[in-house]
Amino acid sequence: MLNDNHFFGVMDCNNFFVSCERVFNPALDGKAVVVLSNNDGCAVSRSAEAKKMGIKMAMPAFKIERELIQNGKEVFFCSSNYTLYADMSRRVMNILREIVENIEQYSIDESFIDFGQMSIEQIKQKGREIVYKVRKYTGIPVSLGVAPTKTLSKAATYFAKRYSGYRGFCMIDNDEKRVKALKLLPADQVWGIGWRSMKKLGEEGIVSAWDFLQKPQYWIKKQMGVNGLKVYNELLGVSVLDLEKTVDKQSITTSRSFGDAVESKPELSLAISNFASSCAEKLRGQNSFARNAIVFLNSNRFHKEDYYFNSTLVEFPEATNSTITIVKSCVDAIDILFRPGVKYKKAGVILAGIVPQGQVQQNLFAESNYPQDQRINQLLDSVNKKYGKNKLHLAVQDGKEGK
Repeated sequence: MLNDNHFFGVMDCNNFFVSCERVFNPALDGKAVVVLSNNDGCAVSRSAEAKKMGIKMAMPAFKIERELIQNGKEVFFCSSNYTLYADMSRRVMNILREIVENIEQYSIDESFIDFGQMSIEQIKQKGREIVYKVRKYTGIPVSLGVAPTKTLSKAATYFAKRYSGYRGFCMIDNDEKRVKALKLLPADQVWGIGWRSMKKLGEEGIVSAWDFLQKPQYWIKKQMGVNGLKVYNELLGVSVLDLEKTVDKQSITTSRSFGDAVESKPELSLAISNFASSCAEKLRGQNSFARNAIVFLNSNRFHKEDYYFNSTLVEFPEATNSTITIVKSCVDAIDILFRPGVKYKKAGVILAGIVPQGQVQQNLFAESNYPQDQRINQLLDSVNKKYGKNKLHLAVQDGKEGK
């Protein structure tokens, strides 16, 4: 019997990498678009139009060109841009968190939601709000499925994504809908049934999720173990999988290898200021504070004769997540680390001594600008959340004197 007192949801971004590319290049709308892997070797994301052409995930680019483009089909290729995709993912998830509290980010483009004891009408309202606001404020289309278990909510998302009549939102809230959905859902699209299990199931004539449920539990356990039984019960409507709690990072690192070696102190200060600002933003994203930071510089490690590496520990007067405090302290550390004549190949900032927001021990002997810094942090985060990463930043991050 379906438990309709507690509901889960899955928000999934549609063809995420392709959708990100379309946000910044609207000319790609309605076209067959393929995003390629790091070396432009194979497809890692495909538009709906590309899928209709028969382009499969991981299909080699040369094969697409040979079989489609040479036969008069128009396909647009994009090299992957994971920095862009990560930033767009952050924007999508921030909007989701503004609408619902309990989420588990499952991947770069997908999150589970725990709607708790909300009424069906409240959930429908929230669900439609999520689909609308994410598209409006990021340009990314999403699909949302809701059901009494995580596995069934994944099934609901499958239909929300494939049938335009749902307008991006599908809810399985009674047994009639559950049975109908499982009869239409291919077994290989059930969350938790992998290709290895599918081989065994196929030999038994199991084609749909409904076919899977017709097997006795002892057979499911024999073939798929305890995890198979969990899938079985979740498809029945019995929730056995809760949201996984996100564990906050105990250290946060931002670093980069320079394409061309850096020799000047101002260039290093500019890089460190941006790394420190990024770390501070991530720190606030998990509602934490840091007691200290490590700033490091090194030259090309393959040049062993003149290899240089140095780092220093920066202690904050009290635990902080202030962009101003963290950036200033880390940039000041360059005076200690910099050695003239060295060609620096890499630099970075590591925040450590991280504590939750409610466990900060204040230093009675330190001068605190906490209220002012918090207002600045909120302004930075709100503007950058709305308009994009680093749209608003400190002057020192432009290489200007701002310390």
